[in-house]
Amino acid sequence: MDSRHCPSCDRELGYRYVALPAHDPTPCAQCGGTRFDTDERCAHCGRRRRLPDRSAADLGAVAVLTDRGIVHGRNEDAVAAGVLDSAITGSSTAVVIAVSDGVSTSARPQVASGAAVRAGVGATAAALAAGQPATDAIMRGLAAAAQAVREVDVPDGPAPSCTYVSAIVLYSGADTEITVANVGDSRAYWLAEAGDEASRRLTVDDSWAQALVDAGALDERAAMADPRAHTLIRWLGADSPPEPWADNCVRTMRATGPGMLLLCSDGLWNYLPAASALSDKVAGAAPAAAANALAEFALGCGGGDNITVALAPVPWRGRRDDDR
Repeated sequence: MDSRHCPSCDRELGYRYVALPAHDPTPCAQCGGTRFDTDERCAHCGRRRRLPDRSAADLGAVAVLTDRGIVHGRNEDAVAAGVLDSAITGSSTAVVIAVSDGVSTSARPQVASGAAVRAGVGATAAALAAGQPATDAIMRGLAAAAQAVREVDVPDGPAPSCTYVSAIVLYSGADTEITVANVGDSRAYWLAEAGDEASRRLTVDDSWAQALVDAGALDERAAMADPRAHTLIRWLGADSPPEPWADNCVRTMRATGPGMLLLCSDGLWNYLPAASALSDKVAGAAPAAAANALAEFALGCGGGDNITVALAPVPWRGRRDDDR
């Protein structure tokens, strides 16, 4: 599909865009039906179709990948990204990214994560196109993602819920500004060149483990060993507050050297939480190859959760011929 069209409805967007897992047009293997509900069940016979274990896309300025992993029966993560050129933003090329991890104990977590990233990237891109600064645009996207998850229909059971991390990368000549926002424990990292101490995590988890670290009760390694480590204290869902984010959920940095911005779900960072180690894994690789390498590493470690990564290179030299 042309990346300037929505992968779900084929609507012309005006900028390059991808959302994964994408809509699958393949008919039902049992009855040939072509209509499926949001749980991927055939509207005619009720059979649930199996989606591909891995989906990936490369827009040049950002590469995205999501994988079911080994243990989970379905992928409850989602990722979306858009690339807006200077004709749209009126200033510099912008990349908008969102990664979401559905909360498995909630109802329809895969619907919640998909709704979050699609709404978040769409609202953020619209705000940038309207001339809003990155900090305002990313909050517009976060609010839209939260509302989209609240609107996910569920007849009964725990409210659909998910984590959310998003980023705006603004390229302007030699200067690159990165703005991130998060709710939950999906993360953003700045990965400087291998061996560079500038690599670091850009987001702070909304989790039990982080609360223990913040309180000075345990260091990060000990806190992550606590069986409650991944318990979320903030998330997106109908059961979350109207503004479920922390006051300091938005952070901005200026990249001073070459590297990559990484957004990922805990299916990756559970196995490789240190920014320097992640930087070593992607050293010298193009974003798409680096995303694949990170996913394969997580699978090799057991693949205990869904794995989602998005990588944006800094600097970015412009649109490549194969992105046309």
